[in-house]
Amino acid sequence: MQKFIVTVTSENTSLIADKAIECFLLDSSMDKEFNRRFAAEATAAGKLVLISGEQAPEQCKELGLDGIIVDLSKNEKPKAEFQFLRNYLGKNAVIGAIARNRRHEAMVISEFEPDFLIFRAWTDGIGQVRELVAWYNELFLIQSAVLCCDENLDFGSFACDIVILSDREYTIFVAKKQSLD
Repeated sequence: MQKFIVTVTSENTSLIADKAIECFLLDSSMDKEFNRRFAAEATAAGKLVLISGEQAPEQCKELGLDGIIVDLSKNEKPKAEFQFLRNYLGKNAVIGAIARNRRHEAMVISEFEPDFLIFRAWTDGIGQVRELVAWYNELFLIQSAVLCCDENLDFGSFACDIVILSDREYTIFVAKKQSLD
């Protein structure tokens, strides 16, 4: 069964009570005081809280979050960036790394030992990403995640460990699932 990381896109704390969600992803460009309040509530509820964006490392430390998601797909020196983050955040911080949807890049970034490797997925080209994730899971012990970049993406068809959805997409998914039950 896939686990969910739910990206918080609006200043809403209602999903913290959802028992199926174990981890939330904040954006460092959102209001810092909201991020602080959200993180405190989520942590008190036993949830992990990660952050992404340009100010992610600083806010992660300042707010005492569990870790970050970093986009290494556009970085010319991904090893140096990852090593900086590991040193800056400490060995216990959770670091998820976004890779280009290519085998070589997935292998290179996996050598840095992130906690999970993230592949971006759209409905257009879903077959190629599904194949890439399946290949990755056969060769690597590092968990794989799919970042849903399309509201209509069938994330259940991926053999990944983690699915990253927006709070809106997650709410729609739960509503659809409940209507089928």
